[in-house]
Amino acid sequence: MTVVHPVPHAWLTTGGTGARNYDEFASDGEITAIIEENPYSALAVEMPHCAPGAHGRDFHACLPDAVARLDQAKHAGAYRDVGAAAVLYRISGGERSASYGLFCAVDTDQISASADEPGAVIRNEDVFPHKVRERVALAEATGHLLSPVLLLKADRGAGPSRLHAALAAACDAAGAPAAVDVDHAGRTHAVWPLPPGPDTDRLCALAGDGELVVADGNHRSLAAQLGRLDRFLAVVTTPESVTIDGYHRLVGPLPISPAELVNRLVAGGAQVTPLPGRPGPPAARGTVHLYAAGRGWAVRLPATPGASDVDNLDHALVERLVLATPLGLDPGDKRVTYVGGDYPASWLCGEVDAGRADLAILIAPVTVEDFLAVNLARHKLPRKSTWFTPKARAGLVIAQR
Repeated sequence: MTVVHPVPHAWLTTGGTGARNYDEFASDGEITAIIEENPYSALAVEMPHCAPGAHGRDFHACLPDAVARLDQAKHAGAYRDVGAAAVLYRISGGERSASYGLFCAVDTDQISASADEPGAVIRNEDVFPHKVRERVALAEATGHLLSPVLLLKADRGAGPSRLHAALAAACDAAGAPAAVDVDHAGRTHAVWPLPPGPDTDRLCALAGDGELVVADGNHRSLAAQLGRLDRFLAVVTTPESVTIDGYHRLVGPLPISPAELVNRLVAGGAQVTPLPGRPGPPAARGTVHLYAAGRGWAVRLPATPGASDVDNLDHALVERLVLATPLGLDPGDKRVTYVGGDYPASWLCGEVDAGRADLAILIAPVTVEDFLAVNLARHKLPRKSTWFTPKARAGLVIAQR
């Protein structure tokens, strides 16, 4: 029996509600600007404390505003009720081929977060507890799920994905989209609702046949468990539909000088080479680039003998050998900002030059193949180590609980 089902009660955008997910931004100020320009953006519901007029109130104090904004958007016709439906999803434009997915509901009891926990849905990163609590509170207050968990269908066999071909054919046969939305990178997101029936059942069965890996939405999937939801909102996509970009870090204020940091890295066994000017991202795994005080360095961090391949990934080495040992910072420290691949290396270095951070850490992306291999072995990746692109857009399909 499949773990993927139509959304029991879906609402479809009529345009203008689509948004990047709440955790894709480097600063809350960017979210405020988007909501100010478009009050019907899904971000106005998902991040109510960032909306104009929040007046410094925290997330939980602003939850009544989130409820009111969602009700207002519905009454204004920004969403239409499509009842029970799975929803075809295509992302096109840019430099790559079209990406495909299926908005659906997935059984929460299938989530597995460790090697000894059974389940077809593999969650793969540590999370920040306060973010999970916020997602639980938002779902309880609004009675809706606005951001889908992005699930990567892991086909163990060689060759192209049957799901990818089936979704592409279904979108081609569906005619004009029911709604479209254009994102900040100029990509077009198109959706088509599919009522329950044989065709929908076939796609859900293909999507749920095997293992599904959380590519984006570890906090949202855990929130579904803690909120005791029978099913959570998801987009199931395919390896052919995604790539992984770098996931970098900004740090500040530093507890020591950049020169002392470099000295401590060398003393810890790192190979450090000066770089001219602002560095770009590393070309491949094994070396990270640092930028501070107008200087750049290529740093080859020493692998830990006998440690697993996961523990010797660049992101894990940065946590242990840059943040923890020389700087005394936990990965969840507020002085560490996680910056995804939508922001180029030049932007991170610019934040340092502008004094808004003291240190930029640029890390090469994990490959899709390595990501799947780690997860199918039921190992856990370091938090914030994969920035999948393109991401499923929030506010296109929302699920009423």
